[in-house]
Amino acid sequence: MRTPRHFWKASAVVAAGLSGALVLQAMTGQESGGSRAGGAPGPVTSKAETTALRVSGDGTSASLGKRDTGPFSMLGVTWSDPSARVGGTVEVRTRAAGTQDWSRWLTLDGDSGQGESGAERGGTEPAWVGPSDGVEVRVGGKDSTRLPKGLRLDMVDPGSGEVTALEPAAYVVEGSEESGDPTPSATEPGTGTEPQPDATVPEAPASETPPEPSPSEPSTPEPSVTEPSAPVSPSAPDTSSPTASPSPSVSVPPAPPSTAPRPPITSRADWGADESISPEEPGYLPGEKIKAVVVHHTAESNDYTCAQAPAVVRGIYAYHVKQLGWKDVGYNFLVDKCGTVYEGRKGGVDRPVMGAHAYGFNAETTGISVLGTYTSTAPSTAAMTSVARIAAWKLGQYGVAPTGTAALTAGDSGRSYSGKTWAKGDRLTLPAIHGHRDGYNTQCPGDAFYNKLATVRTWAGGPVSGLTLKSVTGNSTSGSTTYTKAGITVNWSATTPAALVSKYELLVDGKTVATTAGTATSAKATLTAGTHQVAVRAVHQSGRTTTTAAATVVAETTAPTFTTKPNLALRTGTVNTAAVPLTLKWKATDGVALKEVRLTAPTAKTYGPTTTSAHHTAKSGSATTWSMKAYDRAGNTATASVSGTPVILQESSATKSGTWTTKSSSSYLGGKSYTSSSKNASLSWTFTGRSVAWTVSRAATSGQAHVYVDGTKTATVDLKSSTTKYRDAIWTKTWSGSAKHTIKIVVVGTSGRPAITTDGIVYLK
Repeated sequence: MRTPRHFWKASAVVAAGLSGALVLQAMTGQESGGSRAGGAPGPVTSKAETTALRVSGDGTSASLGKRDTGPFSMLGVTWSDPSARVGGTVEVRTRAAGTQDWSRWLTLDGDSGQGESGAERGGTEPAWVGPSDGVEVRVGGKDSTRLPKGLRLDMVDPGSGEVTALEPAAYVVEGSEESGDPTPSATEPGTGTEPQPDATVPEAPASETPPEPSPSEPSTPEPSVTEPSAPVSPSAPDTSSPTASPSPSVSVPPAPPSTAPRPPITSRADWGADESISPEEPGYLPGEKIKAVVVHHTAESNDYTCAQAPAVVRGIYAYHVKQLGWKDVGYNFLVDKCGTVYEGRKGGVDRPVMGAHAYGFNAETTGISVLGTYTSTAPSTAAMTSVARIAAWKLGQYGVAPTGTAALTAGDSGRSYSGKTWAKGDRLTLPAIHGHRDGYNTQCPGDAFYNKLATVRTWAGGPVSGLTLKSVTGNSTSGSTTYTKAGITVNWSATTPAALVSKYELLVDGKTVATTAGTATSAKATLTAGTHQVAVRAVHQSGRTTTTAAATVVAETTAPTFTTKPNLALRTGTVNTAAVPLTLKWKATDGVALKEVRLTAPTAKTYGPTTTSAHHTAKSGSATTWSMKAYDRAGNTATASVSGTPVILQESSATKSGTWTTKSSSSYLGGKSYTSSSKNASLSWTFTGRSVAWTVSRAATSGQAHVYVDGTKTATVDLKSSTTKYRDAIWTKTWSGSAKHTIKIVVVGTSGRPAITTDGIVYLK
């Protein structure tokens, strides 16, 4: 086991005859709010506290009762043998800082499933639990299997940038089973049944100073370079420097250009990496080529805020380095739920850095881990988008298609989560973007995330998926055809996130007429007259394209016509001085497609393209103009109108022949009417107009009358009605134009019901 470089030991003699070792961890950093040259934030110091678990007599279970602790936000359970694994269940619960609120039991993955040569301890995945000051642990073996030795709880406070004095990290009882471990036993008082030291641990003397670092190890951290915020064009070579400059003694492989743009990456300096705890030089893939991307989750709470994410990253970094004894954080990249990408293991984000994230396959892969646990809930779209962008960029450096496969050589024998096994040296064919579980017996990256990896591959490799032409907005749409005078707006949607779309192109008859950014969802175009096919083409950042089905658009500027001008005619119905019934008629046509005809005055009505008449009323004695407007589908219009004045000629203005008597009632026009039962008695009216209606009163005993128009008999009208009616326009006649006419009615003298009653006539001029 290699000697840890990140902490110092100070011996102390405790009271009551117990002797032990006080483990101190170097707290490096600077004043809160300080910054390095150039404005970059300084490193943020993390602190760790460890407490041994109480193991049962048969070694198959362990626990740590409820207890108060110092402040921490991340924890994990570790053990002495880095090659061992807990076969049972590891559960923890924590108390939110400053409260009495205990969390539910959180299950930790019993094996991080990662590997680091020279690791000091094995451990679970670290879990972010948020600011806490209390903890409880229970570990249950599987099928009476003994647990690994040296079980302890490791609690990490990722720090906030404030300077903290050298503080004790743990107390080690001399002669304990794992005396070689720096911090295996409990120091905090608790409420459980675990044994507690019965003496106070003395503080380290202020004069103690850490020993000088070994000559083979650098005493200062490598500098960190902030990543650019703008993506690199796929066509331009990536000439940026690696994020962390390795020691000159390391052979640094090249940073080839990528076929995909580089997304923004938060550098180690920007998330507050304390480089002094991991001074070793970075390592690079033996073949200097990344063949595949392994996707992980960090198997912790999803309740962190995006502002807390850098602290989560620092906590994972501290856990990997300080608690497990790795030389650096295991992942090459980390992504939070808001989509922010963080540089993981140093050595240059644009170089093939060897990580410690996928045991047996680290030598040919790069690892991306999303902060959180995704067993039942998939990561956010923002997080998945960033995973796809990073994967596309890294694989694009080495000519690997994100939607393809990779042949990987197993560095050791192993078994996948699905039960597939292999021997060291075997060649495994895996997706170029695959889950950790494909190469190791772990749930990582969780069922919900694993089921989304096909989507991530498509997003990363293209083409754009889910591309749909939602609508074409011109003047109107009928069926699948849109009509416009010239201008259109085309709207579309896609399921591939905009960050992975290079551009959209609007196609008219197969030719590009407009180009938009990948964030756009609409574009405008002006069309020439005629019928066109309109489509949208999406260009993925990989250059692969997808085109929607085409929509038909007709552009035209010819106005519709009224082939039959609007005209008026009196119709049957009840007559009032304020409402004389009449019919408005017209006919409109269009060379392409008539949409509707609107009546705009004296009232507003809209009629469909096949409607050619409508019933209305007009005030007697008043000239009324009826205005109409025809619209075609493209928005072209035509107008037409007609005017008319209904005039009532009462019975008293007629020329009489035979016997007529006057009847009075408010139900009659003008309050009076004429009635006659005398055969051949007649009334006649002469007027100048284009339409006429004879108005009568009707009942069950009403008789019949002959109607003569300009001296010619044209009809015999029966006034009989089962219900009594007044002012009823019972007969009408309309001419093509206005002229002088005479209407004469003659009593038939019908047997048994000879009487007729008339209110006069109405004519339209």
